[in-house]
Amino acid sequence: MDLNSFKAELETRLSIEKEYIIEELPTAKDEEKLDLLGKFNEKYRELIKRIACEEGIDLNALDASENSADHLTIEQVILGKTMSIYDKLADELYEVITDRY
Repeated sequence: MDLNSFKAELETRLSIEKEYIIEELPTAKDEEKLDLLGKFNEKYRELIKRIACEEGIDLNALDASENSADHLTIEQVILGKTMSIYDKLADELYEVITDRY
């Protein structure tokens, strides 16, 4: 698994999802706006699964890297290595939600 290309693809797709959510803001009720952050989190997890499926990666398999003593699954490794991408985009989305609307 090439984690760098996985991360790049995830960031691209997640950025697109963020823009779709921003487009929903004008029609969302006030009490629904912060719920859009939860929707964004779901999209993040769905995209990891979708990209892994496209790449033929078994997310439930144990990581075979040098840190395999931790007994982490590939999904746990990917989540750990890509959380910074999610955090950055979620922070941007939160700012848009709270600043604009």
